[in-house]
Amino acid sequence: MFKTNEYFDGKVKSIAFETAEGAATIGVMAKGEYEFGTSTVEYMTVTSGVMTVQLPGETEWKDYKEFETFIVDKDVKFKVKVNGDTSYRCLYK
Repeated sequence: MFKTNEYFDGKVKSIAFETAEGAATIGVMAKGEYEFGTSTVEYMTVTSGVMTVQLPGETEWKDYKEFETFIVDKDVKFKVKVNGDTSYRCLYK
């Protein structure tokens, strides 16, 4: 069955499920700035809105728009800023 997750005082929520490619979550972030840690490689695809992302080891921030994907390595932290409700799919590998 599905598992729900809530982070940052409810400003980030997701539902975990299994896909043909493996474990995944579908989620929504409210306007704000967040820092996430990874335990696997994560393939993050923006499904609505824009995410501004600072990947580990980078000094620049990059915008990812609808249907664009970025990859985050295992066991690192990355930062995300969103200016309004933004949805995503995260595939864990």
